[in-house]
Amino acid sequence: MGDRHTWTAAPAAAERARSVLAAAWSCAVTAEGGREEFVGAHSVTEDGRVILCVPEDSTLVAAAICAPRGEPSAVLEFADVAPVPVRNRIRARLWIAGWFAPKDGDLEFKATRIVLREPSGAVVVGLDEFAAARPDPLATAESRLLTHLADAHPDAVERLTRLVPHDSLHGAVRVQPLAVDRHGLTLRIERARGNGDVRLTFHKPADDMAQLTERMHILLSQASAASCPRALQRQRTDGDG
Repeated sequence: MGDRHTWTAAPAAAERARSVLAAAWSCAVTAEGGREEFVGAHSVTEDGRVILCVPEDSTLVAAAICAPRGEPSAVLEFADVAPVPVRNRIRARLWIAGWFAPKDGDLEFKATRIVLREPSGAVVVGLDEFAAARPDPLATAESRLLTHLADAHPDAVERLTRLVPHDSLHGAVRVQPLAVDRHGLTLRIERARGNGDVRLTFHKPADDMAQLTERMHILLSQASAASCPRALQRQRTDGDG
């Protein structure tokens, strides 16, 4: 049986791209001088421009000064890594092509093309759309939220599987929280062979932590009222044996 992916009430591509950028701590830069990894060296302006703080002797500084103005000369890559240990932890990759320009001792990146790749495929994000979008309000807190849910409340995760279609749980050996945004929670269903993702949507978007708590309580209440999936019942029985 193939994996099921239910992405209803999901963020738009531009918002998702801005969220990846907002939460990323590291940045890989591929330019004429090769590929460099920078950790904690970039910041993001309100309209999504990347500012990179690099040493004065970095080859990027020389390349930015010498390169023809406006000519695409570098690609920035950001990886969206699931904070909870699961198979295939890279949830998305964001590539931004463009060129660097020196600004106030740092390097400002001028984007010419933006591509977001997720399991569902790659999409080109329009520059104006990207600049106008805002990151998901939970993006920077997501890692802490999911880690806490997985480590401190595994019983809640198991209860939420009652909201998952039974056929999606066929052969499941483990279920973990994969992602959360203002629109809903995504669970990663791992099987002996392969894995799939199922999305549990909120009845309304959650724009802050208080609203997220309320939305999660509603999901858990709905799960408590649902029957336990037979697949997990069999799994627990087999494990007890």
